[in-house]
Amino acid sequence: MSEIKGQHCPICGGKKATLREEEVEIPHFGRVFVLSMDCSDCGYRKSDLEPAEKKEPCKFTFEVTSDEDLNVKIVKSGDALVKIPHVITMEPGPTSNGYITNVEGLLERVKKIVESSVEGEEDKAVRKKAKNLVKKLNKVLVGREKLKIIIEDQTGHSAIISDKAVKSKL
Repeated sequence: MSEIKGQHCPICGGKKATLREEEVEIPHFGRVFVLSMDCSDCGYRKSDLEPAEKKEPCKFTFEVTSDEDLNVKIVKSGDALVKIPHVITMEPGPTSNGYITNVEGLLERVKKIVESSVEGEEDKAVRKKAKNLVKKLNKVLVGREKLKIIIEDQTGHSAIISDKAVKSKL
């Protein structure tokens, strides 16, 4: 892993950012570069994955039907669109991170997004809807409800690594 300290932070402007790059081999996916930046002054963090080789645009669909499915690995590039129908759509953009996680980790991220989206919200209907989404996610996390996850990536750098995942072209 290579690391460069004392770099310019794009958020606070300080020279306390650390850049890291590591090349890793991901089974069923190939070689990728894991890139990250974090600033010790303001706490800014950014990470992304870049494949070592070019890929075709792809779409992965995966249905979570059991608690074993929570361990399925997910590789999400910063360019990927993540959809969980009737729950959330996470659009790619300048602040979108790439990461390697599992289904459980993705659902925990989604829970945090839903919970933080209603902080300070005064509309009771909006808060109730968010509370119900979190309940639904919790049921999935304990194996009591099914859920579909869709990842679309124009760059082809994302994957759901499971025999149950359906891969198709975009």
